Amino acid sequence: METTTMVNIKMIMAMLLMVMMVFVGDAADTNSVYDPCSDAKIRRLDGFTFGLAFSKKDSFAFNQTQLSPCDSRLNLAGNNAQLAVFRPKVDEMSLLTINSSTFSPINAGGYMVAFAGRKYAARSLPTLIADESNTITSFTLVLEFQRGTLQNLYWKKFGCKACSGDYSVCLNNEDCAVPNSKCKSSGGSFDCNLSIQLAFSGTDKHLQVLNSWYEVRNLRSYSLYGLFSKLLQ
Repeated sequence: METTTMVNIKMIMAMLLMVMMVFVGDAADTNSVYDPCSDAKIRRLDGFTFGLAFSKKDSFAFNQTQLSPCDSRLNLAGNNAQLAVFRPKVDEMSLLTINSSTFSPINAGGYMVAFAGRKYAARSLPTLIADESNTITSFTLVLEFQRGTLQNLYWKKFGCKACSGDYSVCLNNEDCAVPNSKCKSSGGSFDCNLSIQLAFSGTDKHLQVLNSWYEVRNLRSYSLYGLFSKLLQ
């Protein structure tokens, strides 16, 4: 895979949970691009491959400019960065999860960046996952397309109004976090798996509007993760 040769970072185990269909290997998927470091032009309900890179915040910058994790100028391999690759269906609400029993966000550097493509090299800003005291387990990522080409990925923050119980810590007035002492990896009883609600906005290559972001924006934080947690019990 081209990603491996360019950035040489280790694939971690990742599980993709979807609200509707999970896999997109049927004839309805017209997108043959599976490398997150290559460009794709999608239509609604195609599969779309993107990556999440985990490392220290300053690992994503070169000469004080943030670059895509696909850019070989970043020394991600030297910073023990890790990578997860996902392929959800375009414009379906999705929940992506990474099992905390096989992945430690603190050991990986505490930050993550979502990315895809080469020409536009779309990438999100680095967002904090964990520090020495707390772990943020729930995120919302929006993928914005124009005429089927990815233009931007951004993290949507919902603030701290919902912080309570296990999610009692408010970080930067943006995210609800769990004290690390409560996580199973630290001897606690709480499942600190990383979960990402995924949504799409903009237009596909046929100028069909992508609407899943408008459906997700009214959901409370942790809603999809809570739903799947109950179904899997």
